[in-house]
Amino acid sequence: MSARTTSTLATLGLIAMTAVWGSTFVLIKDVVGRMPVADFLAVRFVIAAAAMLVLFGRQAWRLGGAQIRRGLLLGVIYGVGQLLQTWGLALISPSVSGFATGMYVVFTPILALVLLRQRVAAGVWLAVVVATAGLALLTLDGFEVGLGVWLTLASAVLYALHIVLLGQWSRPGEAFGLSAVQMVAIALVCLLATAPHGPVLPPDRSAWFAVLYMALIAGAGAMVMQTWAQSHLPAARAAIVMTTEPVFAAAFAVLLGVDALTWRMLAGGGLVLAAMYLVELLPRGAGESDAPPAEAVHHEV
Repeated sequence: MSARTTSTLATLGLIAMTAVWGSTFVLIKDVVGRMPVADFLAVRFVIAAAAMLVLFGRQAWRLGGAQIRRGLLLGVIYGVGQLLQTWGLALISPSVSGFATGMYVVFTPILALVLLRQRVAAGVWLAVVVATAGLALLTLDGFEVGLGVWLTLASAVLYALHIVLLGQWSRPGEAFGLSAVQMVAIALVCLLATAPHGPVLPPDRSAWFAVLYMALIAGAGAMVMQTWAQSHLPAARAAIVMTTEPVFAAAFAVLLGVDALTWRMLAGGGLVLAAMYLVELLPRGAGESDAPPAEAVHHEV
């Protein structure tokens, strides 16, 4: 399979993953209204971690000490990001939260440049600007910078750091094992956030359905897909593709009758999709490596 074909499949995989994430906003809004946020996250990720250990425990063990430590670090970064995002969401509107979270599209190439000295093509920076403008149109209706915004921006920095390091450390043959290790770390972080009482279980059947969907499909399945896809895509490209999440969230909200279709949705969504298309049209090697980013680093850390 050619590098271009593999890159295209990885992009499609990330799009499918963000579509699943976009479908969860309505479910999350319902569930967190009936159980504490940290408890919801803890139950969700414990179930996801248990399922992944059952399925991929052997692959996780085969990773070796260095790669297991990397997976644990990635999981801690992602787990803290999840907690900061949900705590911030309690203080600000979902639309502002969506924009602040989506700022990882800006932070990712900056971190790749600062931490890894990776050159980022001018076309990628243009796509970042277009995607950010699209996010603003899609999500913002007034903007006040308070504690909730700062917490959410901090989560966006952590998500960007996760994307950069995952792109550097993920290898095509290790996606299942590395995903399982990350999920265990995320579950432990979220469990600690429920201390000292421990997590409260979902209150009814519909809440359990939402938690199971979030754990198995939007949690475990999405983590496997992201880990595999980022072994074939540069971090900045992956971040731009992942900004389609609020586009899918808006689409599901309209389809389910939660929101009405507006010109801002159409214009903002169009800009985000244009940014993704722009970055896919860029020639490989224009400021980025042709090799999968994970293959650039094989030494111990």
